[in-house]
Amino acid sequence: MLTNLTSTMTAIGFDEPGASDVLHPVTLPVPAPGPGEVLVKVAFAGVNRPDVLQRLGQYPPPPGASPIPGLEISGTVAALGDGVAGLVPGQAVCALVSGGGYAQYCLAKAGHCLPVPEGLPLAEAAALPETLFTVWHNVFERGYAREGETILVHGGTSGIGTMAIMLGRHFGLKVIVTCGSPEKCAQALEIGAAHAIDYKAADFVEEVAKITGGKGVDLVLDMVAGSYVPRNLKCLAMDGRHVTIAVQGGAKAEINMAVVMTRRYTLTGSTLRSRSDEFKTLLVQEIAANAWPIVESGHLRPVMDARFPLVEAAAAHARMEAGDHIGKIVLEV
Repeated sequence: MLTNLTSTMTAIGFDEPGASDVLHPVTLPVPAPGPGEVLVKVAFAGVNRPDVLQRLGQYPPPPGASPIPGLEISGTVAALGDGVAGLVPGQAVCALVSGGGYAQYCLAKAGHCLPVPEGLPLAEAAALPETLFTVWHNVFERGYAREGETILVHGGTSGIGTMAIMLGRHFGLKVIVTCGSPEKCAQALEIGAAHAIDYKAADFVEEVAKITGGKGVDLVLDMVAGSYVPRNLKCLAMDGRHVTIAVQGGAKAEINMAVVMTRRYTLTGSTLRSRSDEFKTLLVQEIAANAWPIVESGHLRPVMDARFPLVEAAAAHARMEAGDHIGKIVLEV
């Protein structure tokens, strides 16, 4: 039921794919929550690389999802759809959504929401779902990471990279990252990486061999793909796992399958947005049981880079594409 709500809202859209300046404010009807959904009055929306790809026309929303960008939000519950239990109007939540986050109001599946703990600012709450869900699923569920293992993470100061550093440390992993400058390496070490390699100044394959005494790492979390894949495999220890979550360096890679066989490697990967609602609900439950207590205790907080007003979404995208950010960018609604 919708009560005390305006009929229209401001959102950020684009008419044709293109550079960041194609993003502009639009006026749209406030959506009504269907069965199992909640309407969230958005306080902040996270800005993520998939939003940029969507704007470029390279990552269309899945069937039924909002065409408005934005995959994670924080705010307060404004209205409940039929059958929703456990959430109440006015409650502060953050949520993973399939789209629609760049707006004053956004629909979310009730099962994809997490309560915002007392003491967690809503700006930081909006910066958690996409990276936390992605890292948890790919490092611990698909990558089978275990306490005492070593992981190599590319893009160490990105939203994903900083979350991988922090979450990995909390669960007893030794995290090695690559970054594109000495300054970013210093930041990654400050965040908690065990080692940070400037990939522009050194060969990360050689550096990983030195750091691990020639053994290699147990797991690679890769968002580059392309030519990095065969180099990543050279970094893996026997029985190592390689998990791909993005293809920023190209979708195709040429690898020696005999090496995969003889060293018993596991190659996997995933995307989150297109997964079923049921899968995401189960993932939320897993995170609520295992990772959210660390957030509630105050020991896990996202690394924040910058916040922009909603109507300046174009500037937020430009900052992300410039590659100078450390951690998360959010839009303030």
